[in-house]
Amino acid sequence: MALRAEPLERDAAARAEYSTLAVRRAALWGLLLSKLIAGWGVQWDIQWHVLIGRDSFWIPPHVMTYAGVTMAVFLSAGVLVWETLSSPSPRVGDARIRILGLWATRGFHLAAWGIGLTVLAAPIDDLWHRLFGLDVTLWSPPHLLGILGSAINTIACLLIAREVYPQRPGPRAAALVIAGAMLYGNLHLVVDPSNLVAYRHGGVLFYTLAILSAVVLPLALVTTARVSGLRSAPVLILLVVIPTGMIGARIAQAGFVLIEPTSVIEDEIAKDPASSIALAYTIARKNGTPPGRTGGMLHVFALLPAAIMGALDARYRPVRATLGYAVALFAVLGFVLSHRPAMATMAPGATETVVALGLALTAGLIGGASARWLSDSLLASGESGRPSERGTRPAA
Repeated sequence: MALRAEPLERDAAARAEYSTLAVRRAALWGLLLSKLIAGWGVQWDIQWHVLIGRDSFWIPPHVMTYAGVTMAVFLSAGVLVWETLSSPSPRVGDARIRILGLWATRGFHLAAWGIGLTVLAAPIDDLWHRLFGLDVTLWSPPHLLGILGSAINTIACLLIAREVYPQRPGPRAAALVIAGAMLYGNLHLVVDPSNLVAYRHGGVLFYTLAILSAVVLPLALVTTARVSGLRSAPVLILLVVIPTGMIGARIAQAGFVLIEPTSVIEDEIAKDPASSIALAYTIARKNGTPPGRTGGMLHVFALLPAAIMGALDARYRPVRATLGYAVALFAVLGFVLSHRPAMATMAPGATETVVALGLALTAGLIGGASARWLSDSLLASGESGRPSERGTRPAA
């Protein structure tokens, strides 16, 4: 009887493990979908602020953004609760850790606590608007807190993809590249206001976008290349970011047509013609582009620098690859910005350009080293507790 019971116990354990793995995988893809929805909401929200204004917290793009955030909260926290209730004590070979009484893998713990920061940022952002009015920047404290929380949650998706697909390179690579693209979109919000700095000040600061990008964006590009093992990851990320951004622009356009909101932006601009909103209007008018438009084809210029990063192989030479990326991005952005009507007169001379290039290279050193540290941390965490994966379903 004991010999007969042993296979049954093994089969029951296999069923439980398969079920757990299936839930974790479903949660991962749900998290990636939530990020796509929230990203489209943010893209629309930026245009709404510039074209319409902000009459309340419950404007449609905010609702869309926080629908995605809410979905991420339920998925991240839901896995923690489900795993704790279904197996409240450690198991043999358990890949989970316990924090505040909750059992889950490192990836799902990181996802839950990260998205918690984004939720915390919402009421702070509403208070910030009430205190300081419409003219806020993406660099305001509540916005940066929300971006940080979303970025942490997205980094967690990189870790989760390695946890749930240890022996299936195809699905793992797809999940990692998509998560890397979502992380790139998160981080690009941090560098988006750079052109306002360039327009206001010129000189060395004309290259603010290139300098900040060299620090921030390798956290997505290099990290994904190293964690996925794909040399082409930087280019693949852009090939996801560009079409999803184009879809986001269409969603925003359709939303404006459907809702037909009343704009109060002219009154707001009249109150402060030197505000960020007013400058965004001025720059867009001079360039002949829609005010507030972000994403999509605007990222095409980054394909060449990403290809150079791939050629230098960020998997094994992250700092060198980032330096190559920084130089290429500096050159491409210098050319693109200097040929835009709004920016042409702000293009600096040779001396300031050399100084800015030195800053971009320094930024590349920092960005490459930071991305190497982040990817090493994720790789170490992923190796420390991978769940075993059955190649087939347990017996029925």
